[in-house]
Amino acid sequence: MEGDVEMAAAEERAVAELDDMKKRLKEMEDEAAALREMQAKVEQEMGTVQDPAAAAAAANQINREEVDARSVFVGNVDYSCTPEEVQQHFQSCGTVNRVTIRTNKYGQPKGYAYVEFVEPEAVEQALLLNESELHSRQLKVSAKRTNVLGMKQFRPQRSNPQMGYRSRTSFMDAPYIYSPYGYGKVPRLRVPMRYSPYF
Repeated sequence: MEGDVEMAAAEERAVAELDDMKKRLKEMEDEAAALREMQAKVEQEMGTVQDPAAAAAAANQINREEVDARSVFVGNVDYSCTPEEVQQHFQSCGTVNRVTIRTNKYGQPKGYAYVEFVEPEAVEQALLLNESELHSRQLKVSAKRTNVLGMKQFRPQRSNPQMGYRSRTSFMDAPYIYSPYGYGKVPRLRVPMRYSPYF
């Protein structure tokens, strides 16, 4: 009888522990749901705070792509050519909004330009002017491509003949080489002096 009573008490304790564990599990699930809800609210608030900057960057990228769709790249432009002359050359294609001749840091032209039109259809007409002549130079006209922010083309470092050759290996002294003709450093032999009656 005592064994049955002990087993019944153990079962009651196990049932009580199981109920207690279920209550704790329910509390933990409620806390996790509350935390998820709070995190969603915070993310939504952070998204609205950061959204203007992201929206401005996206609008800027869309605007850049739209402008590039209305622009052409013009290569092999004569260095003495002015933006007005380039505009007159492309005036027959459509209304030219802007001509940009790129220059280096000293203000000298680099030999290429960008022509932006008001109408996107003018780009097709401008591409027909490929290999046309301006200042007796054949122009290379192509559609302008849009640069992707953060992507930089790899350009290997060129060697400069004025700077000399720079090796990437560490400097190592060469062994000393003696000249076979006696020029330069040649070790001298010491010969013992003898007393001579002639001296």
